Amino acid sequence: MSSPEQWTHPEPGEGPAARAAQPSREQVIAGLRATSEGGAELTQLLTPEGERVPAPLFDSYVEDIDGTALRGLYRDMVLVRRADRESNAMQRQGQLGIWVPLLGQEAAQIGSGRALKPQDMAFPSYREHGVAYTRGVDFRELLGIFRCTDHGGWDFKAHGFHPYTIVIGNQVLNAAGYAMGQKFEGKVGDDDGEATIVYFGDGATSQGDVHEGFVWAAVYDAPLVFFCQNNQWAISEPTERQSRLPLYQRARGYGFPGIRVDGNDVLACLAVTRWALEECRHGNGPVLIEAYTYRMDAHTTTDDPTRYRLSDELEAWKLKDPIERVRVHLARNGLADQSYFDQVQAEADAFAADLREFTFNMPEPPPDRVFDNVYAEPSPVLEAQRAEYLSYLDGFATAGER
Repeated sequence: MSSPEQWTHPEPGEGPAARAAQPSREQVIAGLRATSEGGAELTQLLTPEGERVPAPLFDSYVEDIDGTALRGLYRDMVLVRRADRESNAMQRQGQLGIWVPLLGQEAAQIGSGRALKPQDMAFPSYREHGVAYTRGVDFRELLGIFRCTDHGGWDFKAHGFHPYTIVIGNQVLNAAGYAMGQKFEGKVGDDDGEATIVYFGDGATSQGDVHEGFVWAAVYDAPLVFFCQNNQWAISEPTERQSRLPLYQRARGYGFPGIRVDGNDVLACLAVTRWALEECRHGNGPVLIEAYTYRMDAHTTTDDPTRYRLSDELEAWKLKDPIERVRVHLARNGLADQSYFDQVQAEADAFAADLREFTFNMPEPPPDRVFDNVYAEPSPVLEAQRAEYLSYLDGFATAGER
């Protein structure tokens, strides 16, 4: 079991000589994008060219990932991307009110999602469609949220997947409280213990809720993995406008380990998240993971990314596509042939067709649906409001009959 000291930087020296040796402010800011791969301290197991590289601290966490398991991860990412693209298209066709694309972030979501055990709980923001998929949530249930006909009707306890959170960063406080409860109830301490993971973006790290979550989780040694998908852009705000240091280094100020992982490497995301969850299960307190990735599409379908980022940046990141690197690795190592890739693509197309048919034929909910699932138990006040609202609507029908 590793200790937090392994994941922090030594204190800078004292005196003029030591200060002179420290990087300048300009160098620090430039270091946020020090290399196209996210800096020297990036954890990576699979390069963009599909080459498996050793990572001594994390190789043991993916020893079970043989050819069959890797093909499964590839399939997960292809299906989720296809569903994402279909949902994006349906929004453009007026079938969804809005869509939040995950294009380019499949590895971060599938890798971390598959690291979770059934007893764990995940708290998403609004982009974690891939994590929802790994937790067994029917993708069709996500569409009601974006068609504005549902709040998210899955059983979050059964799936270990909390409803989506639209308010930026608020899910971090919810997750911190939930993880504190796991600690108070004695559900940590061994391999069978529980853990919680919470997802947020680089933009959310500027929200007070996120920092409050860091404080509470650290003070109470809550079994909470903070999973930051740094996709480089908080809508139109780049990372270097929000932080002078790489985001994972912020964990040090709160007294727990932080690590940066290649968010386009599904193997690395799986390994690092398994490690972090193990730390939490054994009562070692929270961990911050910064998954260094890239948002290949708009922030949402209401956004135009061409207004704030250059096309050459997008083209550079296409070379680090999370799906393509797994495909190349499988092909080069004789773990899959073209017939397998064709089969997966056909399955993905069928998956998308099913989503399209479901969406186009989704029944309109009754007007009083808005009052459903507000409270766990019946509320006289809410029922009175429902009756008043239905009576109000009936007045329009009566007027029309006259």
